[in-house]
Amino acid sequence: MSENKKIEKIVGVKGMNDILPADAPLWELFENTVHSVLKSYGFQQIRTPIVEPTALFSRGLGEVTDIVEKEMYSFTDSMNGDNLTLRPESTASVVRAALEHNLTYDGPKRLWYAGPMFRHERPQRGRYRQFHQVGAEALGFTGPDIDAELIMMCQRLWDDLGLEDIRLELNSIGDAQERSKHRADLIAYFEQHKELLDADAQRRLHSNPLRILDTKNPTMQDMVNGAPKLLDYLGEESRAHFEGVQKILNHNNIPFTINPRLVRGMDYYNRTVFEWVTDQLGSQGTVCGGGRYDPLIEMFGGKPTPACGFAMGVERLLELMKASGEQYAPNQCDVYMVHQGDEAQLQSFVLAERLRGAGLDVVLHCASASAGGSFKSQMKKADASGAAFAVILGEDEVKNATATVKTLRATEGESNQVTIPFDGVTDYVVEQIVGDHDHGHDHDHVHYHP
Repeated sequence: MSENKKIEKIVGVKGMNDILPADAPLWELFENTVHSVLKSYGFQQIRTPIVEPTALFSRGLGEVTDIVEKEMYSFTDSMNGDNLTLRPESTASVVRAALEHNLTYDGPKRLWYAGPMFRHERPQRGRYRQFHQVGAEALGFTGPDIDAELIMMCQRLWDDLGLEDIRLELNSIGDAQERSKHRADLIAYFEQHKELLDADAQRRLHSNPLRILDTKNPTMQDMVNGAPKLLDYLGEESRAHFEGVQKILNHNNIPFTINPRLVRGMDYYNRTVFEWVTDQLGSQGTVCGGGRYDPLIEMFGGKPTPACGFAMGVERLLELMKASGEQYAPNQCDVYMVHQGDEAQLQSFVLAERLRGAGLDVVLHCASASAGGSFKSQMKKADASGAAFAVILGEDEVKNATATVKTLRATEGESNQVTIPFDGVTDYVVEQIVGDHDHGHDHDHVHYHP
């Protein structure tokens, strides 16, 4: 390569974003809240691979869905010829894992997952090619109670995340026979109004007419509003199930709107479907969608097993958290270790490890390529780190086996510097932090016994 030739920078894949350190605290706050809420309802985490056999999704999602037709990242494994796909969603993966490992042999299971999904869509605000979802799947429960529990769990999560502008829309899409009769009448109705159907609707007319109800095309709205409503086709069991869900939600003061046009693109849904929607994110208004999918496990070769679940878009919820002014602390440490000289550096490592052993977060100053850094420049870094204390070691300190502990967030009138023997540094700093909640760091993790 000629010396003058500029090396071209490699940039990330379009629509697949880096999550940078500045964003990490918000993600951590979200993830920790999710973990805590789902655990409080008895849900256990399951982690499945991000690559699955392509057949899993084409069978589970239905061949005539946007996802399977044009959004999946599918490829042939050049090593062995397998047809593989980066997962576009996780319900099919969870069901595959539950069947493969016979998870429901000893009774129903409450499961949840979190992680990246992949769809080749046009990137826009709140919609990416690699995006993250959190979801829950309850396998083996028949009644309307689990449907309501999943919805109430979402409501608790919104409350704990400080999100207010999210509303619940609810519908029932009945069972296969009821849908079949409705579908026939729906196709007949749309055929009578064929001149009003756009190209997308005409393509879906015989393959997936329910999706036409979901159209955003303003010229079709009036015609679609007059279409036969699936709720009118529900039999006794489906109706009783739907009423059971509403009864529990009403009793627990969970507000909802029944939206008869709410449907699901996947073939495997039945009965209860729900969406949590917001007006805060422009056209990408759905932050969580779910419902019952009793037929899916049998479609994958298992015994008939009832199931219900939801999936939520993490990036969209983080946008809402930012918009609502959710406060989250930047990554701070408790202690910044400042040192000068070889002996001081060695002793700094010892003290830093002791402090970490007591449950504190410690950043130890590391030298730049050119120099170790003066005390002044190190103290600037200590201040910028957000630490509550700087522990300072120089030649004098090493000679006397002491450390200088400086309070970086001292209020006026407080003494902000003390000299402590090496063996007393950990106890002193922990005592100061446990007894002082004013500097905004969470110390539930300090393992300190006076």
